[in-house]
Order: sequence, then C-alpha cells, then structure tokens
Amino acid sequence: MKTFLLPLIIAVFLLPFARGHDEPTSFVDLKLGRAGIDASFTASTTDLAHYLPDTEPGMLLDGVPTDSRRAVLSALIASQFKVTADGSPVVLTLGEITPIPEKRDVRLTFHADLPAVPKKLRVESALFPYDPRHRTYVNVYSGDELLRQEAFEKGSPAIDFDLASTQGLMEVIGEFVYEGIHHIFIGPDHILFVVGLMLLGGGVKELLKIVTAFTVAHSITLCLATFRILSPPADVIEPVIALSIVFVGAHALLGAGSRDPRLIFAFVFGLIHGFGFANVLQEMTLPPQALGWSLFAFNAGVEIGQACIVLAVAPALAYLTRRSPSAAGRVVAAGALCVTTAGAFWFFQRVMG
Repeated sequence: MKTFLLPLIIAVFLLPFARGHDEPTSFVDLKLGRAGIDASFTASTTDLAHYLPDTEPGMLLDGVPTDSRRAVLSALIASQFKVTADGSPVVLTLGEITPIPEKRDVRLTFHADLPAVPKKLRVESALFPYDPRHRTYVNVYSGDELLRQEAFEKGSPAIDFDLASTQGLMEVIGEFVYEGIHHIFIGPDHILFVVGLMLLGGGVKELLKIVTAFTVAHSITLCLATFRILSPPADVIEPVIALSIVFVGAHALLGAGSRDPRLIFAFVFGLIHGFGFANVLQEMTLPPQALGWSLFAFNAGVEIGQACIVLAVAPALAYLTRRSPSAAGRVVAAGALCVTTAGAFWFFQRVMG
C-alpha cells in the first residue's frame, strides 16, 4: 500500500505546479482572393520571444517592433510555414505586426501576389518546434467564406486543400469530436473537476449521470457564448473555474452528508466551465455552414472524454473500497487534498495574471 500511496503523495505536491489550459496554440488564417493570398498568424508572445535574442515576451506588446525583430519573425514564419499554390511556392511578405495585450498574443499579417486564384493549396506547418505540444489551427477562406479547417501537431504531414469544395459534414463532425476529447485531456482543471466529483464514490451509472449533467450545463453556456448572447471575459471565468475545483475538492475532503449534492454541483459549475470551452472554440473559428453540428460534435467529444475518465477512475476506487475501506478513505482524502490544492493554486495564479 505504501508503494501505491507514494506516487499519490508526490502528485499532491506536483500537480499545483501544472497550469490549467496551457496548451500552446497558434492560429493561421489564409484568405484567397483575386489579389493573391492574405495571411495572418496569431501566436503567443512566449512562443515568438523564444526566437528573439534578448527579448522578453512582454516587450512584444510594447510599441512598434524594431527592424531586426521584424526580420527574425519574417524568417521564422518563412522557415516553419510553407504554402504551395497550384504547385508553385508562395512567398509571403510581412506587413503589420499587431499586439493583442488582452490575450498576450501578437498578430502578424502577410501578403503574396498570385497570377490567379489557385485551385489547390498545399500547406506545411511546423511552427514553434521547440515545444512538442504546440498545435497550429489553419483556416482557409475564399473571400470571407470559410472553406477548410485543419490542425497541425508535431510531425503532422503536409495537407492538400481542394479549393473547389468545402469541408464535408462528416469531416466537420469528426474534427470537432476530436477537439472536444482533446480539450478535456489537455485541460487538467476540467479533469480534476470531474475527478473531484467522483471521489465520494458511487456506481458507474450514477457517476456518468453526474458528468452528463456537467455536459448539459456547459452546452448551454457554450451556445450562449458562441452566438454572442452572453460572453463573460476570460479573466473572470478562469478564476471561477479554479474556485469550482476548490469547492468539489473541499466537499470530498469533508465527506458525504445525508444528501448527495454532486448532481447540482456538476450542473451549476458546468455553466461556468462552458464559458471556458467557448473561449477555445471562438479562437478556432466555427464553420458557419455547419455551426450547429460543430457545437454538437465538440460537446459529444467532451462527453466521451469525461466518460473515459469515469470508466478509468470509478472501477479502481470501487475495487479499493471493497478490498480495504480504510485504505480507500486515505486515498480519497489524499485525492481531495490534491484537487483542492491545485484549484487554489490555479485561482491565485489566474487572479494575479
């Protein structure tokens, strides 16, 4: 039993130092028109500053970048992002560099003249390879019409875009189901919230009902935010998400009472988490021709990810409870302490910026 508890005790001390929702991402828009290609690259100051000598991330938010920084950033994009139109390489010329202070991002715009609107586009993306977790979302437009969306990860092959057709419905559904699953598993804050709800036990069916209540709730606010009906700022939502983790962890630490309020917790706090999911989807740009399906698919992916967590954790807790109730009690207490500590750490981290 000691060997089982040792990694759990270590996790109690190490988990708070992991950041929730810290997946490094960049976003590329490629807009095709008669005048050529207009491209915009939005990336974090941290990623860009990594390639600039003697430059701190915050310095990229101050004023107009120097010529030397412009040259480095232009060469960086040219070497790590390549576009071919109808078999011919496209040379992108750097235009404006615009800081986005509220997100600590920078947007770089480029233009390339083309003899005609291309019929096929080939894109190779290996942006910011120093971080193997980095993902780049690429949107391809014809004018203002979104034609295709793709996500590049480390080692992703080049992607060919047939500009004569838009993305099929099943492709959109498959992409957003994957994004929902992926978002759950790269978001330790959401994982710990779900784990905190499970610590007081219950059957798999009961626990799946609880996480489904969470999914229903975040689906409501996700739609409200996506359709711009209600969209609280991220610097308010993210600390409240952290507080929800503290709350469920503290509840598990105090133990079960005469009534089990976890279904209510899951629904109420799910409304808050939905706004967090919305921030991710808004950055990805939802396809207007399949908006409802993409929202449904993303939620389905989140539900699948949560169900995987329940099916992995619940049977293990149930087995331990049957084998040694006292040991199970210690594991639940340690897990609840871990959840509460991580949530408190994230809360202060997010409040302090």
